[in-house]
Order: sequence, then C-alpha cells, then structure tokens
Amino acid sequence: MELTVYELGQRLGAEVVMPSEGRGMGGLEIRSVGPVGSAGAGEITFIVDERYEREVGKLRAGAVIVGRRIEGLGIPQLVVKDVKRALIEVLEIFAPKVRGVAEGIDSTAKVGRGVKIGEGAYSAEAATKAGVSIGAFVVLEERSEIGAGSVLQSGCRVGENSKVGKRCRIGSNVVIEHNCVIGDDCVIQANSTIGSTGFGYYFIDGAHRLIPHNGGVVIEDFVEIGANCCVDRAKFGNTVIGRGTKIDNLVQIAHNVVIGKNCLIAGQAGMGGSCKVGDGVIFAGQSGAVDNIEIGEGTIIGAKSVVTHSVSAGQEIFGVPAADRAETLKVIALTRRLPKLVEQIKELGSRIERLEASKDDKR
Repeated sequence: MELTVYELGQRLGAEVVMPSEGRGMGGLEIRSVGPVGSAGAGEITFIVDERYEREVGKLRAGAVIVGRRIEGLGIPQLVVKDVKRALIEVLEIFAPKVRGVAEGIDSTAKVGRGVKIGEGAYSAEAATKAGVSIGAFVVLEERSEIGAGSVLQSGCRVGENSKVGKRCRIGSNVVIEHNCVIGDDCVIQANSTIGSTGFGYYFIDGAHRLIPHNGGVVIEDFVEIGANCCVDRAKFGNTVIGRGTKIDNLVQIAHNVVIGKNCLIAGQAGMGGSCKVGDGVIFAGQSGAVDNIEIGEGTIIGAKSVVTHSVSAGQEIFGVPAADRAETLKVIALTRRLPKLVEQIKELGSRIERLEASKDDKR
C-alpha cells in the first residue's frame, strides 16, 4: 500500500500543512508508519505531546501527524483533532496483508453431531454462505455453534454446547470448553483457554478434593482476549466478561469472576474467585485481586498491586496491599528515608548519653 501525503490527509480528514520550501512534497509516497526517532523518508510518524515536540529537529520522516501546527518544521504535517485516533487509522491502512484462513471448512477439521454454522446445519455450503472460515485440524464438538463471518484458525477446539458469535476471530490452538458462550465481534488470541476448571478444593480425609465446576463462561460482545490467557468456568452460574473489555496476554480470571464493561486488564494480572469488577476498571501489569471482593467502577489499580479488600468506585490505588495511591507513594518515600533516619536517631541517642554523662559529672 502506497499513498501520497495528500491522499493520506484526505483519508484522515486532516489539514495538510506544507513546509515553506515544500513544493511537490504533497506527492511524496508514504508506505508505512515509523517511530519518531527512526522514521525515514517514505514513512509517517506522529507527535502526541510536548515531550516529542522537542525532537522535531531530528525528524527524518516523510510526514508527521500532529494535533496542532508546529512552526519551522521541514516536513509535511497532517493536523488532526485526535492524534491517537488518526494513528490507529494509519496503522490499519498500512497493516501487512496476511493471507487468512479461506472461507469454508478445511478437510482436516473434525466435526461432531448437531453442529451449526451460521443459520443452518453444518455443511461446507453453509460455511461458505455464512462467510465462516474453519482452519486446519479444528475440532467442533457436538452441538457447538459458529456464527456468520467468524474465523477459527488452525488447531482450535470448541466444546459441546458452546457458541461462538458472529464476526469473531479465534486464534490458533484456542480451546473453548463445553457450555461457553462467546458474543459477537470478539477476538481471542492464540493458545488461550476459555472454560477451564477453576482452582477450588476442599481438604477431605487427608487430601485436597476438587470441587466440581458445573457452570460456564459468558463473554459478551466486542471483548478482546490476548494470547495464553485462562478464563475459568464457574462452579455454578457463569464467569462473565462484560461488553467491550480488553484483556492483555497471560491473564488469569478465576471461577465466578464477573467483570464489567469496557475494562482494561494488562499482562500478568489475575483475579481470585467470585471477584466482582465494575465497569471501566483498569488493572495495570502484574496487578491482582483476591477472591470474594468488589471493585467499584472506574477504579485504577497500579502495576504489581494487590487488592485485598472491596474498593468503592473511582479510586486510584497502589501497593501491597493496595491503598490510596498518593498515600502509598508517601509511605514509600518515607521508607526510603529510613536508613538516614536510623543514623540520625543513633546520633541523637549518642548525644543524649553524652549530655546525661556530663550532668552526672557535675553532681
């Protein structure tokens, strides 16, 4: 894909600003996107905030996306209202064209009885009509359903009575166990497992005995789940991930967790069983929550933090155990001063001892 600066500006609805000596630059062809520090001719880059504006003198890119005009810049500027939104559009325009799974059903797929594709019973014709792609060595177990426009890449397994909605993308080797429901327009990346048995045991007669997990998993529309994630099935009822929530790689979600809408969960985060998470909550990397607590909507949980008790809405918390971020940072700052404070206390103790000794000498 190649577009001139002017063509790209039109696609973005941007104001194209040429440098004073930039005649003919509007016809410069852009082929890809690059970072501020290393983008070269033929690439477009972007400036989000003032930190990057200090680097404009070093720019060697063919053009730059900005939120406002930058004076004295020697390359074309595409001025937009929202730089990050424009960047997403540009990345989509120049995304590598990868050959996907062909519509229809690969000859190596294994299909059980009562499987439905699109609106009808399983058949190669139904898959083609519904725009469904079933890749190599996919397993569709009895009474599973695949919605129109969905893609299942190689090695996936969809368990008995499970449903995958419309226009979903299920990556290679994803396992969707029995009695799970995946909504429309969802993405599950490679090697993730939906509906695994939860980690729940009772100690009986000298041994840990697994508690049956008879519930399911419900993943609502527009959810995206990264690679190598696990979403455990419920003991009873359902583990639920709300509409529009986005989950990074290597995330663990335990049995009976209920996650609200439009949450963001970064890599290596984890939630204990029956934890309830409100809408719009953010879990930073390696953060977590213990079981049986509630986290109010809009809460932000800092990196490596552990939430050990229920939290009301709109909090920004940090630390182990997680507490108000500002207070925790004060404690950390004071903790780092402890070695110096200990030395000062020792010095004060020595001075007091000397003063007491001099008083004794005068008696």
